[in-house]
Amino acid sequence: MHLSTARPDDDVGIIEAQGLTKSYGEVQALAGIDLSVGEGTVLGLLGPNGAGKTTAVSILTTLIEPDSGSAQVAGADVRADPVSVRRRIGLSGQYAAVDEHLTGFENLDLIGRLYHLGRRRARERAGELLDRFSLSEAGPRPVKTYSGGMRRRLDLACALVAEPPVLVLDEPTTGLDPRSRTELWSVIREMVAAGTTLLLTTQYMEEAEQLADDIVVIDHGKKIAEGSVDDLKTMVGGERIDISVHQEESVDDARRVLARLAVGEVQISGRDLTAPVLGGAGTLTEVLRHLDAEGVKLRDVGLRRPTLDDVFLALTGQITGQGVAAGDTLMEEVA
Repeated sequence: MHLSTARPDDDVGIIEAQGLTKSYGEVQALAGIDLSVGEGTVLGLLGPNGAGKTTAVSILTTLIEPDSGSAQVAGADVRADPVSVRRRIGLSGQYAAVDEHLTGFENLDLIGRLYHLGRRRARERAGELLDRFSLSEAGPRPVKTYSGGMRRRLDLACALVAEPPVLVLDEPTTGLDPRSRTELWSVIREMVAAGTTLLLTTQYMEEAEQLADDIVVIDHGKKIAEGSVDDLKTMVGGERIDISVHQEESVDDARRVLARLAVGEVQISGRDLTAPVLGGAGTLTEVLRHLDAEGVKLRDVGLRRPTLDDVFLALTGQITGQGVAAGDTLMEEVA
C-alpha cells in the first residue's frame, strides 16, 4: 500500500497524536497514547507483541479509526480528513507489496499513473527512483527474479513515487540478511537527510539505534518511556558486567559474587551472567578478585554500557529478538 503528496505548513507538527484509545472487544489495544514527531526526524516505535504499536500506526495511516483521541499527520486530521492524510504519507509494510510479474520499472510506472502523474512524469519518476535505489540494471527484469533486499528497496521506492513528506515503515528489514539490512539502512538515512519524516516500527534494537532520533516504548497500550537512545540507556543506568564461567556448577557461586556488588537483578542464561553495576573498572576488578577467591574459573569477562536490549528488558520484562518481542504486521493486529 502506497500513499502520498503535498507538504504541510511549517508551523504544524508533522505527526501529532493525543490520547489515542482503541479497544477490540474487551481487549484494550491503546490506552491513551500521545506521540509527536518533528519534521525531518525518525521516531522509533518499540514494544512487545500486542503492545499496541501496530494499532497506533494503523490509526495514523487511516486504516482504522480510534475510539477516542485525536491525531494529525502533515497538517491533516486522521478522522476528519483521511483522504488528505493518505495523500501525504507513504506506507511500507513488513512484506514488499509489489507485483512480481511486472518489472521493477512497470511497478513504479503503474503507481505513478495511479497518482495521476501523467504518462511522461510517471516514467521519469520511475527512472529516478530506480537510479536512487540502485535498481537501474534490474529495472527491466520481472520482480520475481529479485532478491529479498532488492524487493524491499523497490517497495520503498514505490512508497516514494508521489514524494510524500511522511513515511511509515513497519518492520522494514524483517527477513533480510545483514548485508541487505545495512544497504536498506543507508537508503533510509538518505531519505531522512533529504527531508523525509519517518515513523518506524522494528523488532531489531540495532536498527532502532542506527536510525531513530527518538524512541517511544509502549506496553499494554501505554507509553512507558520516551527519549533518545542515550536518554533511555541513562534511565536503565550504570554499566553491565558480563561473565561466562567454565563450569555450570560455578554459576551459583558467580551469581552470589555478582549479587553483592550489583545494583539490580543478576541475569543468568546457561553459564553466562550479567549484572548492572556502578563504579566501572574498579567494580570489575573487585568482582574478579572475589571470583578468584571463590575458585570460579572464567571463559570470558567484560564491562559494557547498557544496550537497547537491556533497556527493553528493564522496561517491559521481555527480551527482544525475532518472534519474541517483534512487532506484528499492519494487517495482523487490525484483523
